[in-house]
Amino acid sequence: MDSWEAARHRLVEELRALGIRDERVLEAIRTIPRHEFVPEPYREHAYENRPLPIDEGQTISQPYIVALMTEALRLAPEDRVLEIGTGSGYQTAILASLAAEVYTIERFPSLLEKARARLEALGFHNVRYKCGDGTVGWPEFAPYAGIIATGSVPRVPPSLKEQLADGGRLVIPVGGRHFQTLKLVERRGDAFVERDLCECSFLPLIGAEGWPPEYAEDPCEPKSKPEDDGALR
Repeated sequence: MDSWEAARHRLVEELRALGIRDERVLEAIRTIPRHEFVPEPYREHAYENRPLPIDEGQTISQPYIVALMTEALRLAPEDRVLEIGTGSGYQTAILASLAAEVYTIERFPSLLEKARARLEALGFHNVRYKCGDGTVGWPEFAPYAGIIATGSVPRVPPSLKEQLADGGRLVIPVGGRHFQTLKLVERRGDAFVERDLCECSFLPLIGAEGWPPEYAEDPCEPKSKPEDDGALR
């Protein structure tokens, strides 16, 4: 066992102690090399249970939050899942190891292309990529058994709810600019049932049904630190 593999095993045991129970999710975290998705200056911290900075002022989320959000989706091997916010591609890799098809949207072209290169190099070929506004989803391939958003919104986007399959589950941080509640939204016919999972802090999801562009960096509010994003509060 090399040092990276040993670090992944330790991380999985930490996540198990924090309450993650889905063995498929834990196995994905045990298998996927998070250090490949972390910029070189932070690589030695890849298996610590905290978020880390990536390019374009974004972050790779805290492993516990990745595990919690993924577990809440309850993905089956035959499922189709939509990811809003590709980022580094790490969450994408977790989803791709659990579901049949992953559709991922990222508004930064540079992040999208780097994530695509990483994922293809690691052998993930069940992912489709799109550069654009993730808050309106990807209706062409709807409905989705699961939708996951890796950025925050002031309210649940109607387009994402509409693109859920019956019985489908949406996991999304909803609230203010810096602090939110991680919500699970489940579709039951034409009705939607919401449940709060935990308090969290994510960077804003910019788009027509998310935050306006000026909220990407609001000069009137204190800037959140990179280690405070994509994390449990």
